[in-house]
Amino acid sequence: MLKRLLPLALATFAVGTDSYVIAGLLPSIADDLGVSTAAAGQLVTVFALVMAVSAPVMGALTSGLNRRAALLIALGVFVAGNAATALGTSYAMVMAARVATAVGAGTINSAASSTAAAIAPPDRRGRALAFVLGGLTLATALGLPLGTLIGRADWHLTLWAVAGVGLLAAGGIAVGLPRVTLPAASLPDRLGPLKQGRVLALLAVTSLAFLGAYTLYTYIAPALRKATGGDQSLLIWTLLAWGVGILAGNITAGRLVDRHDSARVLTGTLALATAALALTPLAVRALAPALVWAAVWGVTLGIVVVPQQHRLVALGSAAAPVLLGLNSAALYVGIALGGGLGGLAQEGFGLAPAELGPVAAGVTAVALLWHLVTARRSAATAPTTPPPTTPPPTTTPTPTTPASASADPEETTV
Repeated sequence: MLKRLLPLALATFAVGTDSYVIAGLLPSIADDLGVSTAAAGQLVTVFALVMAVSAPVMGALTSGLNRRAALLIALGVFVAGNAATALGTSYAMVMAARVATAVGAGTINSAASSTAAAIAPPDRRGRALAFVLGGLTLATALGLPLGTLIGRADWHLTLWAVAGVGLLAAGGIAVGLPRVTLPAASLPDRLGPLKQGRVLALLAVTSLAFLGAYTLYTYIAPALRKATGGDQSLLIWTLLAWGVGILAGNITAGRLVDRHDSARVLTGTLALATAALALTPLAVRALAPALVWAAVWGVTLGIVVVPQQHRLVALGSAAAPVLLGLNSAALYVGIALGGGLGGLAQEGFGLAPAELGPVAAGVTAVALLWHLVTARRSAATAPTTPPPTTPPPTTTPTPTTPASASADPEETTV
């Protein structure tokens, strides 16, 4: 089982690193392309927005393909997009390359999750999903600082490294993954839950929370310039503190949600995130408080997704796969809007990157207030019929191919 899941986790690790690493390289990219830091930040905005919009569309277009073929096509687009980004010599060329990369990245995340659920035995499905999606969390903790470290001399090298990880994942999928066939789902099926007001209300919390976070995070490198003195090594250590905080928050979130009401967990988390972001201008004046601040903020961001997933699944377990996919799209919508808001605040209102913290805190406070409203409504009214969608895939565990068997992976039809 591990041999089959590892290349899927490697693929999500590549996507996660690609999603986060541009923020750490923003000053170098801006200087090299001859644009402002705010303009360079729109590379993050556009990447996230295209991922959010293209994921359900590409999922519907590729739903008739077996998952191995869909993943290999998506990884091919992803690798080519990163190579084109590394070779880009103008802002327009790099932006176009990021659009292509995002289309592949969005398809990878959804296809990897559905494949993991299909090939795992029912009693191990949750662990399989956690392992594969753990690649995204690991990318936050390690991929971002490692990518920034690689790009110290030349930011192009980081994009080549991400492309290399994508190629490695593609090789593992081609060799070790069975042909998994899932029921085809149309775009209306995938978007059907958006007709439910309760679903939209919860997805809005996700988008607002990440809009607030990425208003600042997109410009985290210039925001930390005073604390790090422009030293890339110190920036990497601060980013590592943030990533480790996210990893710790993600691990802690599961236990918190198991023991406490998920709405209350989210309330405390958003309140702490609001306070941390509001303190940004003070925290980033020196390295020591910046490290503590980054870790605390990272913990809050690492917790947010888990209670949101728990609340969405509670609306109807049969709709869980589609609802979780929509939550992922809502997350990337927030990231995209956050990058745009941060750029607007700098270009339109003359704010310094470190001054984006209070703006981010304001948006996060709105997310908290909206969450409290939706939680109160949920407590007052019991859920009605679950959101319409196709039933989740079911599968019978397939036997492990013995070492002496054919090198071609077996086919699994679900």
